[in-house]
Amino acid sequence: MLNKFLLVLAGLFVSIGCAFANVEVNQADQAALDGIKGIGPTTSKAILEERKKGGNFKDWNDLQTRVKGIGDKSSEKFSQAGLTVNGAAKPGVTKPSAGKTDKVKKTADDKVVEPKKTAKQ
Repeated sequence: MLNKFLLVLAGLFVSIGCAFANVEVNQADQAALDGIKGIGPTTSKAILEERKKGGNFKDWNDLQTRVKGIGDKSSEKFSQAGLTVNGAAKPGVTKPSAGKTDKVKKTADDKVVEPKKTAKQ
């Protein structure tokens, strides 16, 4: 019984680690690509077919040019979700932090208004 529990626990840790891992577009299989938020079976199949036909993707621009349906906005979302091309995130895109983030507001004259702090912060 204890062995089964430890095995399940180990599997849980492995799956959690995989959920936060980057997925390299030039090495990923269809299941790994489908694991990226926003990439479904149609897009992952298109990526794999284009990679098979034209070789590895050189950079994000190459991916966007060769795979129909992947533009600037979707590639930014994919990069934020952990997709990389040659080990690199899309330039100018940062991964969101795992913790809670406060939204920063700007006024009409572009002054930043910090959110109000609560007792819990």
